Amino acid sequence: MIADVKKAAEQKMKKTVDTLKSDLAKVRTGRAHTGLLDHITVDYYGTPTPLSQVANVTLIDARNIGVTPWEKKMAGTIEKAIRDSDLGLNPATSGDTVRVPMPPLTEERRKELIKVVRHEGENTRVAVRNVRRDAIHQLKDLLKQKKVAEDEERRAQDDVQKLTDRFVAEIDKILQQKEADLMAI
Repeated sequence: MIADVKKAAEQKMKKTVDTLKSDLAKVRTGRAHTGLLDHITVDYYGTPTPLSQVANVTLIDARNIGVTPWEKKMAGTIEKAIRDSDLGLNPATSGDTVRVPMPPLTEERRKELIKVVRHEGENTRVAVRNVRRDAIHQLKDLLKQKKVAEDEERRAQDDVQKLTDRFVAEIDKILQQKEADLMAI
């Protein structure tokens, strides 16, 4: 029973950290990466379709993303979808490829993005602590129901706390790395 509670807590904490990683991948640094366009949907014959299902997204170089549609007439639609997205990008069609250049970040914009990153990190820490609280609550319920001994419950609480500390340290490391990426010119 205790092992189940600890395993469930660890899985939830891992999912929380994975969510943070995917959220931070959307925060734009000065470099181009294909994951930036993952959430863009394109109008494909009246149906909103993810960009990756209508085109090949590749890196041209460190500052440019290339989007090659599988149907040539989709280039204009893809360009419009990228331009209308919340990313602030200005794509240009050259032949049958849509080039998406990454504009350099200003110092002010970098600081704003760091605030966003720190806010996301704090939300993730809170989520991890909430998982810890729920796990400890479940352990106390097991103790009340006399399904575990007091010393086992206390040891399990210590293990859950160590788990929490490990994931919070991982979150801090991820945030530090993202801030360094944002400040790199």
